[in-house]
Amino acid sequence: MRNLAIVEAPSVLGLRPTGVEDLPAALLGAGLAEGLGAVHGGRVEPPPYDPERDPGTGVLNPGGIAAYSVALADVVGEVLDRGRFPVVLGGDCSVLLGNLLALRRRDRHGLLFLDGHSDFYQPSAEPAGEVASMELALATGRGPRVLADLEGRGPLVRDEDVVALGFRDAEESAACGMQPLPTALHALELDTVRTLGAAEAARRAVGLLTGGADAGYWIHLDVDVLDDAVMPAVDYRQPDGLTWQELETVLRTALSGGGAVGLTVTIFNPRLDPGGTLARDLCGCLVRAFDSQG
Repeated sequence: MRNLAIVEAPSVLGLRPTGVEDLPAALLGAGLAEGLGAVHGGRVEPPPYDPERDPGTGVLNPGGIAAYSVALADVVGEVLDRGRFPVVLGGDCSVLLGNLLALRRRDRHGLLFLDGHSDFYQPSAEPAGEVASMELALATGRGPRVLADLEGRGPLVRDEDVVALGFRDAEESAACGMQPLPTALHALELDTVRTLGAAEAARRAVGLLTGGADAGYWIHLDVDVLDDAVMPAVDYRQPDGLTWQELETVLRTALSGGGAVGLTVTIFNPRLDPGGTLARDLCGCLVRAFDSQG
């Protein structure tokens, strides 16, 4: 098993404080650290949440997210420098920016983006100005400069170094006027994953991520990539999604071969899981995916 370190990143600056900020405590309480054999790599507290949309950028908490991304990148960077594999527990999807900033400071990396949504909104199309709906666009250099060009290093990841796998919101995002995914970005939406099968889709994703000049890739997991029937503890629900077995297959494949350098888990809302059953199921899936690496 890899030399793992858990980093707590309980920020909801890119969403709203509905319970997602409790994700780290819930998964740690369900035994994730023990199951992974992971050490504690730190916790990054977010600045205060501002519910007012910033008039200049059109998003919520742009300054706070920028500052948080830098602080999170520092902690994740320290974990990487110690030769450990960071497992970052969000929070909302905006924490991805800090993780990618840590990598961007070092080299060119790829991104395996596992999410039920493509998260490529521009501020004018995102109904509430939530960065958790636009983090992939920001990571590829699109959007307000305060977030799309962190430390003057934007884009954090190149279009051709991204594989978005499992999203199923194409009709909804088009209706809202979301900008289209760039042609260079590799898109394997849910229907394509089902046609190929999870194992083959994951193999193709890894092949794309390791076939270029990348120094490894980050795995971003938004748990709403899972079927709503098995993972209803998310804030933006939609029908269908991956099964637990399909997700485990994708993660196991992505973690094999040594290309993965870190993992984020986001969006799970423990307040929608009062008995803790889903937290235990999620922990089990993650532990089995890592256990398969020996």
